[in-house]
Amino acid sequence: MEVGRMVDKIRRGGRDSRSAERSSRSFGGGTSSLMRRNDRNGGRVEKRFDRMERNGENLRSIRWDQVTLEAFQKNFFQPASSVLNRSRAEVNQYLDKNEITVYGKNVPAPILHFHESGFPQYMLDEFQRQAFKEPTYIQAVGWSIAMSGRDMVGIAKTGSGKTLAYILPALVHISNQPRIARGDGPIALVLAPTRELAQQIKQVCDDFGRRMGIYNTCVFGGASKYPQESDLRRGVEIVIATPGRLIDFLERETTNLRRCTYLVLDEADRMLDMGFEPQIRKIISQIRPDRQVLMWSATWPKEIRKLAEEFLRDYIQINIGSLNLAANENILQIIDCCEEYEKENRLFKLLEQISSQNDGKTIIFVETKRKVDKIVNVIRRQGWRADGIHGDKSQKDRDYVLNTFRRSNNGILVATDVASRGLESISGRSTVYR
Repeated sequence: MEVGRMVDKIRRGGRDSRSAERSSRSFGGGTSSLMRRNDRNGGRVEKRFDRMERNGENLRSIRWDQVTLEAFQKNFFQPASSVLNRSRAEVNQYLDKNEITVYGKNVPAPILHFHESGFPQYMLDEFQRQAFKEPTYIQAVGWSIAMSGRDMVGIAKTGSGKTLAYILPALVHISNQPRIARGDGPIALVLAPTRELAQQIKQVCDDFGRRMGIYNTCVFGGASKYPQESDLRRGVEIVIATPGRLIDFLERETTNLRRCTYLVLDEADRMLDMGFEPQIRKIISQIRPDRQVLMWSATWPKEIRKLAEEFLRDYIQINIGSLNLAANENILQIIDCCEEYEKENRLFKLLEQISSQNDGKTIIFVETKRKVDKIVNVIRRQGWRADGIHGDKSQKDRDYVLNTFRRSNNGILVATDVASRGLESISGRSTVYR
């Protein structure tokens, strides 16, 4: 999200749902004890034994040691001579200047300019069409690693350009594999925590994969299964999926992952926060062990490190910036402490200030679905137009609300953290109120 000025109002007494979920999780041996707040019992924490825990229990296990695997190629790193001839001093200067840390053995040199990437000309044309000037830091370092066929972990904040960092190597990888036949599953699989993020990834796949004849589909819950099922049965080279819906299709044998050789875990920290670790493990068990794996995360907690050590081999780790959690320096944050009963009046005063501006959007994050509906109704009674989204809204309703908010000059959106992805493309000055 392009931000000219953002004010984050944080109220005393509220708790970040991600922190609450993380603190209640325990990892070990591939199982998790999942806790959550329940809107229907006054917000008390309860133990959650729901279909997320049972999801995939009917999935057939594969004995890969008894399967004869056909060899495949995954090293396609053929950059310009300027990359190969770049001195270690030049590389270190670039890394130090941009606060990039790289860990691993035999790390290939970064790609500092599009024309030296070795990508097909049509990709370079698409860069120009979208007015991209130079690779972002994660792209510059990540492309050379991914194109070399290496496993990697990329730690970078949202908006760093990581989607292109793994999609373009995926397209090159796919184009060098045998064509998929009837009954084959995808060659590349991208797992994402939310449908909003999955749809954004699909758009990038469409932009760059169309001219290569590489097809993709987006598989997520909250939407009809039939169009997704039709795409999977017809055959696509790339599947972008949320874990739960993908496992549904794997259990029904709508598709399979026997052809998958390129796996991406996008926002891995968020997926673990949301309780998807058991599903991720089940999905990976369906993929051949000599796959290439790229894991992306905004943070590097011990749970992510454990997952990387278990499923990645001889991987290279890239850190863009510091690993320590810190406030975004591009955002002005104001902490306003108040009592619970004061929040409503403070919110109305803030909305009056924002409404006097012609281009001021407001996003109000709250903890529960019930509170979203309550605050939307309260704001509307005061004469402002407001919309809300949360997990119980249909995908059609969520898309409509987000698109309306993007087009408005001074819209008000009330949301749970389901909207924390999908807002990156919203431009203009925004105020975030928590």
